[in-house]
Amino acid sequence: MTSETSLFETSLSGLSPHRRGKVRDLYALEDQLLIVATDRISAYDLVLGSTIPDKGKVLTQLSAFWFDRTTSIVQNHLISTTPADYPSACHPHMDTLRGRSMLVRKTEPIPVECVARGYLVGSGWIDYQRTGSVCGVQLPKGLQQSDQLPKPIFTPATKATTGHDENISEAEAAKLVGPKLMAKLRDLTLALYNHGATHAESCGIIVADTKFEFGLIRNGDSQTTGTDIGDRDEIILIDEALTPDSSRFWPKEAYVPGRSQPSFDKQYVRDHLDQIKWNRQPPVPQLPDSVVAKTRDKYNEAYQQLTGRELEL
Repeated sequence: MTSETSLFETSLSGLSPHRRGKVRDLYALEDQLLIVATDRISAYDLVLGSTIPDKGKVLTQLSAFWFDRTTSIVQNHLISTTPADYPSACHPHMDTLRGRSMLVRKTEPIPVECVARGYLVGSGWIDYQRTGSVCGVQLPKGLQQSDQLPKPIFTPATKATTGHDENISEAEAAKLVGPKLMAKLRDLTLALYNHGATHAESCGIIVADTKFEFGLIRNGDSQTTGTDIGDRDEIILIDEALTPDSSRFWPKEAYVPGRSQPSFDKQYVRDHLDQIKWNRQPPVPQLPDSVVAKTRDKYNEAYQQLTGRELEL
């Protein structure tokens, strides 16, 4: 499927590439970063050969919505989503950047994915069936697939630059980043999840689980090194927040425990890939037009329900 609003990758003359992720292209601007969300979509840790038109705009604009709502919980890296506010080197690319880019503060990324789970699904469900726990968190016996947990749990993962992220226990994560920082990350993650899940439920959407990423802003006279956190260092929410890429969104009205759920996220793409029996190895498949269109509709519907407004195209 082709679309004038679809973007697979960026090449912005006059700007210095910083890093290319699975979905986002990053450019270095001295003490700031320009993050451009493309329409690439990944599944099973590989970028697929098709784009989902306007997907990057959904991710950017929905993240900005949540960043604005959660500053009372934790500060975030967002400076602006308005290209006219960006440094002058960005101005020739305003048409590309509009609606799908963020100017953000540079931080020291913390090498742990911070996952909150409110429902038993995905790798958590697989883990529970085998061990009765999820990432070392013991759960009651007799839970079904998609059951709501007695209370949300924090289940960190290693942040892989390539390949699979790996679920780990909180104790293992504390060895990576230090117990003091880990405790702060857990509390922030659960507070953000509870805020997001409460708002989403009022909009008819269940947030089954979600992941956050955080960075550190080091105080100029901080004596700490590595992943230790000093008393004057600041934890910042970075990357994205409560999007269909980083979360499982279920329609509340269709929720029935004991089975998999319909969703607003890229589970529809995963289901198609499983149906065609893709071996999850290169070469990556192209998605049929019908799957692209359905996925685009689901992303846009989630955005509109959560924000109460139309996507800026």
